[in-house]
Amino acid sequence: MRVKTILALLAIASTAFAQSDPVIMTINGTPVTRSEFEYSYNKNNSEGVIDKKTVEEYVDLFINYKLKVCAAIDEHYDTLTSFKKEFAQYRDQQVRPTLITDEDVEREARDIYNRTQHLVDSLGGIVNPSHILIAVGQKASEADKQKAKTRADSIYNAIRQGANFEELAQRLSDDKGSGKNGGNLQWIQPGQTIPEFEKTVFALNKGEVSQPVLSPYGYHIIRLNDKRNFFPYDSLRTDIITFIDRRGIREKIIDDKIEQILKDTGTTTKEQFMEEQAEILSAKDSDMAYLIREYHDGLLLYEVSNKEVWDKAAKDEAGLAALFKKNKKKYTWDSPRFKGMAYHVKDPADIKAVKNCVKKLEFEQWNEKLRSTFNADSVKRIRVEKGIFKPGDNPLIDRDVFKKKDAKVVTNKDYPYDATYGKLLKAPKVYTDVKGMVVADYQDVLEKEWVAKLREKYPVTVNKEVLATVNKH
Repeated sequence: MRVKTILALLAIASTAFAQSDPVIMTINGTPVTRSEFEYSYNKNNSEGVIDKKTVEEYVDLFINYKLKVCAAIDEHYDTLTSFKKEFAQYRDQQVRPTLITDEDVEREARDIYNRTQHLVDSLGGIVNPSHILIAVGQKASEADKQKAKTRADSIYNAIRQGANFEELAQRLSDDKGSGKNGGNLQWIQPGQTIPEFEKTVFALNKGEVSQPVLSPYGYHIIRLNDKRNFFPYDSLRTDIITFIDRRGIREKIIDDKIEQILKDTGTTTKEQFMEEQAEILSAKDSDMAYLIREYHDGLLLYEVSNKEVWDKAAKDEAGLAALFKKNKKKYTWDSPRFKGMAYHVKDPADIKAVKNCVKKLEFEQWNEKLRSTFNADSVKRIRVEKGIFKPGDNPLIDRDVFKKKDAKVVTNKDYPYDATYGKLLKAPKVYTDVKGMVVADYQDVLEKEWVAKLREKYPVTVNKEVLATVNKH
C-alpha cells in the first residue's frame, strides 16, 4: 500500500467530516487530524506507561517524530527494497485476517470432517476396545517370552471361564494407565494404534475377547466393547476448529481465497491486491489507517535515526573522545574499577608470558594479541576474562585486586594457575572506560542538533484551539 494513497483517502474523510475531526497541526504542508494525534497520544500514554505525558508535553514529541519521517522520505528511504518488503509483511499481517470469515472456517471444518469420516468408515469405522497387557521387553530371553505367554494364556482361559475382565485388568495388566480403568482404551480409529493390535481388534465382534496377541510391547488380550461409524460432526466441531488454528490452516484458507480473487477479478499481482485491500480498510477504519501508518513511519524513523544518530554516535571516535574530554568531571564511579583481566593458564610459566605479551599494548588490542599468541592452534593455553570490573564482578579479581577475604575462587582443573593483570582506576581515564555512558550522551547531543535543523527546514503550525479539545470532545 502506498502511504500517499492512504493520506489522500484520509484527506477526503477529513474534508467530509472537518467539523468532527479538525486539523490539529500542519507539518511540512501535511495536515494532521485531531483523531490521528489522539490515537498516538492515547496509545503512548495508556495505563501501565511509566513516563506519561500531558497533551502539551506530547506535542513536541509528536512533531519531532513526524519531522524525522519527513527527513526519511526526502532521503528516499521509502523506496528501498528492504523497506518495502518489511512494510508489506506488516501491512499484510493486518489485512489478511480481514479476508477470512467464520463461514470460510466452518466450510473448511466440514471438509476436514467429511474427508475423515469417509476414510474412517470405509476402513471399518471406530472401535472401543479394552485390553490386558502382559509386557515383554525388547531384549527378553526366550524363557521370559515363554513365561509371559503362559501367563497371558492363563488370564485368557480365566476370562473364558467367566472371570471378570475389568478386575483382571486392574490387578494384572502391565498397562497401568488403562488398567485402572478396567483396561478401557477409549475410541480408536484405523491407523491410530500398532498393526498387530489393530488387525485383531477390527476383526472382533462386539463383546468378543481375543486370544493373546503378540506385539512389540508384549501379549495383549483384547475385548471389543463397541463398534460404530465415525462420530457426528457436532461432537467434534470444537476440536476441528482448534486443529485448524494450531496447524495454521487459516493461513492456507486465506492464501487460497486470495488466489481465487485474483483469478476472478483479473488483478495482476498479489501485491497489488493487498495494497488495494489495505486502502479500503484504511478508508473505512481510521484506527487501522493509523496503525499501518505507525508501522510505516516507525520503519522510516529507525532507518533515518540510525544514520543520523545511533550509528553515527557509535562510530565517531573523535566525537566521543571530545565529548568525554569536555565533560570529564561528569563521568565518575562510586568506587574504583579494575581495568584489566583475570586469566587462567595450564603452565605456570605462561603467567609471566601473558603479562609480557600485552604490557606495551593498548587495552583494546589485548584480545587479538592473546588469541594469536596463546590460542591460535587447537590447544588452548589460556582462558581470559577481560574488561572493567567493579567489586563483585569476578571472584579472582575480588580476591587478588580488591582484597576481599570472602571471595570464593573456583579453580578450573584444566587451567589450574590463576592470575590478574591490569590497573586499578579511581576514575575513568579515556572515553572507552565508560563508553556506554558517553555514547548515550553523544546520541542525545546529535539528536538535539538534528531536531533543531529539522525544525528550521520544515514548517510546523499548531492549532491551539483544537489542541485544547483533545480527548474532551
